Amino acid sequence: MQRLRFLVWKEFLELRLNPRLFGVVVVAPIIQLTLLGYAATTDIKDVPLVVADGDRSARSRELVARFEGSTTFNVVATVTTVAEVEPYLERGTAWLALSVPAGYGAALDRHAPATIQVVADGSDANSTTVALGHATSLIGGYAQELVAAGQPAAPAAPPIEARIRVWYNPRLESRFFMIPGVLALVLLVVTANLAAMAVVREKELGTLEQLNVTPLRRWELIVGKLLPYGLIAMVDVLLVVAVAVGWFQIPLRGSLLLLLSMSLIYVLSTLALGLFISTISDTQQQAMMTSTFFFLTPMIYLSGFIFPIENMPAIIQKATYLIPLRYYLVIVRGIFLKGIGLDLLWPQALALAGWGTGMLVLAVLRSRKRAA
Repeated sequence: MQRLRFLVWKEFLELRLNPRLFGVVVVAPIIQLTLLGYAATTDIKDVPLVVADGDRSARSRELVARFEGSTTFNVVATVTTVAEVEPYLERGTAWLALSVPAGYGAALDRHAPATIQVVADGSDANSTTVALGHATSLIGGYAQELVAAGQPAAPAAPPIEARIRVWYNPRLESRFFMIPGVLALVLLVVTANLAAMAVVREKELGTLEQLNVTPLRRWELIVGKLLPYGLIAMVDVLLVVAVAVGWFQIPLRGSLLLLLSMSLIYVLSTLALGLFISTISDTQQQAMMTSTFFFLTPMIYLSGFIFPIENMPAIIQKATYLIPLRYYLVIVRGIFLKGIGLDLLWPQALALAGWGTGMLVLAVLRSRKRAA
């Protein structure tokens, strides 16, 4: 028993003497619990809504005010025609669009039925279903108030009829939302882990120092280590796209060439992340744990892959701009489901390229410091 006690004490001492391992074991769970405790929520609030008010009457403003006063919705813009709401739904700036046609107020004033339209971005089937439920409930409650005020259109008919229209995913199938996201997740896990492990393995075997004294330049060494995994990742892109379209019947409405180009930028960013992880790790075990606990898990939960970013606290929403997965998810889902092009996706592409460049520079500077 005494020998066992000494052995256990020895392991605790080694843990204390290894600050990186201590950080993974103690600090990482606390950080994850704090971040994900706020971010991992299925509650729907502050749903971005664009209003197409073609009536511009007191009646239409009263209806819009109901949405503005709700904690569930956030009116991000007001336009005149339904055609003007399309860019908001394409960019993901709005989830829903409320269209109030001309003559809406006059119809209510003469006790005639009035029709409004609710257009939804069906890309995220689960969130859209919940948001549509809140919207129809709010409209129904407002219609009941009109009835109670003595303004029914007819005894058997409500004064307002809400017609629902869902774009991009009319049947609200969740696989349309998840499977394109799986492509982003696969590329992140494969490239970041493999790149980090490849460099750290050279450290453990002692061959990295040998490579450093060869005539190879630093950029040649980096490219030589990362290029194979970049090629593997691009093969994975083609494989996942083929399975998604051929087996799961996910529509690829946009350009395949654009998808491959954006995927290449994303892969370069994740490879740079793997290279950076290798510069702060001494063993393959450290690299794997650092990658999983400090980078991959937070990125998955905070990127919008599962939980909508709009539902997260404001401070965490700002932190998500540091996550490359966030930008690529917008790109891959936009190309697959909405068929949008670079004219709308260039901000995400630019952010990805900047993130990857910054991470690569950081990794190179870190490796030079260690070499010195």
